[in-house]
Amino acid sequence: MSDAPEKPVRGDPAWVAPALTREEQTRHVGKTPVFFGPPLAILTEGRKNTMEISGRLNLAAERYLEILRHHGLELSEPERRCIAHICNIGFMSPVEIRELPMEVLMTDFAEDGLDREALAAKLEAAGFADLVAVVESLGF
Repeated sequence: MSDAPEKPVRGDPAWVAPALTREEQTRHVGKTPVFFGPPLAILTEGRKNTMEISGRLNLAAERYLEILRHHGLELSEPERRCIAHICNIGFMSPVEIRELPMEVLMTDFAEDGLDREALAAKLEAAGFADLVAVVESLGF
C-alpha cells in the first residue's frame, strides 16, 4: 500500500479537468445553454426534440458560414476603418446593416485615401449578403 494520496477522480470536488489540446478546444461536444430569442424561435418552430432543434441550428449555421465564405466586398484599409468606425456601436441589426451606405455619407470619419461617396456607392450596389459578410469580417 502506497502512502501517496489518491488522485481525485471525476465527481470528486477536488477533481480538475485536464487541459485541452488545441484540437479538443475546437471540438465542443455536449449541450450548451442558448437563449432562444425570436429569430431562433422562428427558425426552429415546429421542432419538438433536441436533435431536431440542434440539427436545424447547425444546418443554418453551416449555410451562413458558406454565405460568408462566398460574399463580401473588396475594400481598401481606409474603407474598412470607416465601416468599423460606424459599426463600433456594437450589435448591428439587419436594418443598420442595410443603412450602411447612408451612414457612410453621414459620418464625420475622415482619413487619407477615403472617398466616402465612392464607398457609399459601393455599399449601395452590394447585396445584403455582401454587407453582412463585410460587417462579420470586421468582427461586428
